[in-house]
Amino acid sequence: MPDLAATERSWGWLLTELGWVEHQRWDAGVSWRHGTAYVVFESSPDLVGDRHERRAPGLNHLALHAGSPADVDRLVAAAGEHGWRLLFADRHPHAGGPDSYAAYLEDTQGYEVELVATR
Repeated sequence: MPDLAATERSWGWLLTELGWVEHQRWDAGVSWRHGTAYVVFESSPDLVGDRHERRAPGLNHLALHAGSPADVDRLVAAAGEHGWRLLFADRHPHAGGPDSYAAYLEDTQGYEVELVATR
C-alpha cells in the first residue's frame, strides 16, 4: 500500500464495520481477521508505484459479504466520510446484475471493494 495511514482510515473502518478485528500490527503493516480469513495491508519499501490501478492486470477488487441490503445501504451512506466513493452509481445497487444487491466502492488509493448483500 502506498499510504498505510490512508489504508487504515478506509479499510480499517470498513472491515471493523463488517465484523473483522485487527489481528497483527508491525511498523509497515496491519492485518485484520474474520473467522479463518484474514487480509494483510503492508507498505513495502519495494513499491514500484504510488497508486493501484484496478483495471490493470492483477487484483481487480475484493468482494465481501456485508449483511442485508439495509446493511449495504448503511455502509454506502457512511463510506464517503471514510475515504470511499461509490462506483457505478447509475446502476447501484444492481451494478452486478438484476439479481445482485451490492455496492462497489473505491478508496482514495484506487482499491475497489464489492459489498455484497445476502438475501
